[in-house]
Amino acid sequence: MDKGALLTAIRVASATLVVVAIVVQVASVVGAGAFNPTRFFAYFTIQSNMIGVVAFALLIANANRPRSRGVELLRGAAAVYLTITFFVVIFLLSGVDVGLQVGWVDFILHKLFPVVAVLDWIVDPPTRRLAYRDAVVWIVYPLVWLVLTVLRGALDGWYPYPFLDPANGGGGAVALTSVAVAVAFFVISLAYIVIGRYRQRQPAVDDLPV
Repeated sequence: MDKGALLTAIRVASATLVVVAIVVQVASVVGAGAFNPTRFFAYFTIQSNMIGVVAFALLIANANRPRSRGVELLRGAAAVYLTITFFVVIFLLSGVDVGLQVGWVDFILHKLFPVVAVLDWIVDPPTRRLAYRDAVVWIVYPLVWLVLTVLRGALDGWYPYPFLDPANGGGGAVALTSVAVAVAFFVISLAYIVIGRYRQRQPAVDDLPV
């Protein structure tokens, strides 16, 4: 199996696992009589994984065709968002109920798929050269999500994550944590652009001298 076929197989398997995991989690919550779609799909974990699935679906669909700049931007955004999901769960949400009661679902959405998305970016770097200003493009979505989430919480008192709830340390703590996460988004975005640009310059295995 060549590299392209292997990557496609991994992408298909990974995206399928994520979709199955989300469906199973929805079924679990529905079975418990606690499903609220406006809350379930408000979690950044769910949204980042769905963005990753769409990105992988586009990569699969374009497996034998040149990829557009839009596809490369989307898969880069997915890698950034899933990386933040991975680290936020480890450092800010350890032991916190984040709406994923099924253990293997939690593992796939918070750990496995983020790692796969990042490795995918490294192993198969973007075919279009990305600019450093694209880091700003990538952080627009999470910033909009943050603002809308905080506004929603102020209106109905529900926050998907404790560190966004002013009841836990006050508004100052929320603002400080939000700024720190926003900076992390930007730094990681820049790092992935650097990685992508560097990997583009590396010769493919088939081009290396024997």
